[in-house]
Amino acid sequence: MDERPRWPFYSKGMRILGIDFGTKRVGLAISDETGTIAQALDYLDGDTDSAVSEAVVRVVCERGVGKIVVGIPLSMNGQPSAQTERTLRFMEALCKSADLPVECWDERLTSVQAERALLEGDVSRKSRRNKIDKLAAQIMLQCYLDAHNPRPDQD
Repeated sequence: MDERPRWPFYSKGMRILGIDFGTKRVGLAISDETGTIAQALDYLDGDTDSAVSEAVVRVVCERGVGKIVVGIPLSMNGQPSAQTERTLRFMEALCKSADLPVECWDERLTSVQAERALLEGDVSRKSRRNKIDKLAAQIMLQCYLDAHNPRPDQD
């Protein structure tokens, strides 16, 4: 039996917000109250980091979020990039403004997976542009949830 704690900072009914922090758009996803299923929420225009941070804090308050997971964009060899540094700065500011635990999670290939899923679903190019970021956030958050929740057959 797996003896690791199920959720650090987790309490019943708490939701987790997933953020795919991009240069033009910021995708949002949220977990259910059990921390099992991720659902795409929406995307924010990435005008300024402070505007995005304020919008995230509103979502946190409206949705009963107790933890935030931000996707960290690393290159395929695991090295940081300019976007990695920008994302880490955003995370630091978000920690202060949201006053919640903020974790990072590897988001490599989530945008590729999202694009592929939308193409397979025969979604138009215009619609894909509006959906890809929130779907990438959902994929990233679901990977995080799966990694932190033991499967029923492992109990």
